[in-house]
Formats: sequence, C-alpha cells, structure tokens
Amino acid sequence: MLSRFFKRLFDIIFSLFVIIFVFSWLCPILAILIKLESRGPVFFIQLRTGKNNQHFKCYKFRSMRVNHEADKKQATRDDHRITKIGAVLRKTSLDELPQFFNVLIGNMSIVGPRPHMIQHTEEYSQLTDKFKVRHSLKPGITGWAQISGLRGEVNNTEAMLKRVDADVWYMKNWSFVLDLKIIFLTFWITLKGDKNAY
Repeated sequence: MLSRFFKRLFDIIFSLFVIIFVFSWLCPILAILIKLESRGPVFFIQLRTGKNNQHFKCYKFRSMRVNHEADKKQATRDDHRITKIGAVLRKTSLDELPQFFNVLIGNMSIVGPRPHMIQHTEEYSQLTDKFKVRHSLKPGITGWAQISGLRGEVNNTEAMLKRVDADVWYMKNWSFVLDLKIIFLTFWITLKGDKNAY
C-alpha cells in the first residue's frame, strides 16, 4: 500500500513538472505545426484499456492524417497516414507528451504496461491468459517492454507474447528504483534514436 502511494505521488510530481516546464511552451509550437501540415484536431484521443480492464481516453498529439483506420490499424514502417511532423513526433515520442495529463488524472502511470487499442485488447486476450494479468496495473507512458526493444508494430503472436512476458516480469520485480531506471533508459534510448519508433 505504501509503495503504491509513493508511486502515485511520484507520478503526480513528475507529470506536473513536465506539464508546467515542457508542455506549456512546446504545445503551442507543435499545435501550429500539426495544423499547418494537415486538417484535423491537434490532439488524437482514443479509447484504450486501463487498469482492471476499464476503458479510458488516451491523449496524444495527432501524428497522422485523419483516417478511418486509426482505431483498428497500428502504425507501420513507412505508413502513408503519418505526416512529416508526425514522423518527427513519433520518432522522438513527443506525440505521447499529452499522456502526462492522463497520469495526472490518474488513469495512467509514468511507468507501466503500454495501453492497447480496445480491438487489440480483445484479440490478444483470446491468445493468452497472461495478457489479462497486465491489466492489474495502470498502463504507463513507458515500460520495461519499451526499453527492452519491444516497441513498434505487433505483427505476429510471438512479438505480442514477448511484450506480455516483459510486462509480467515488470509486475513481479517492480520497485521505485526500477521505475527510475526505466525512465532514465527511455530518455537515453530516445536521444540515441529508437529504430522501432515510427
């Protein structure tokens, strides 16, 4: 219970810091660039699966042209739907910056299993019972799977099972120090460039 309290306290402090000192000035710049390149909203809001299998609205900067496949089809390498500014946002993970509001609200954490689209949750849940176990935690902006190279398109069952195993490992080995390690490595990998970020 105490560890859960400190994790939540850290989430609040960290997300407030990012929102005040980064999002506040970067958002207007990105909003202008997004609107200049393509029609549509600045933010992309999609229902995702959260803790206890509850659905929540996940916020992102829109990185694609408005399309009818957004809630069904994952982004692929050289995806024609991705805009030029969207490609930069996705490569640097800046498209996920609005998710710090999800963290502040309380339906996400800084670190945890990545939330999936509703359709993918339903599909993957049919393949393995372990997939449901990951929903006992709040989903995260980043996680053990992401820093382990398990990011990007899931195009086969084996790739999905590897992510589930990584999420289950994180749940079993969670500590505050591990969260700090994951956050640091997330920044480091982003600075180096993640080949699976597209």
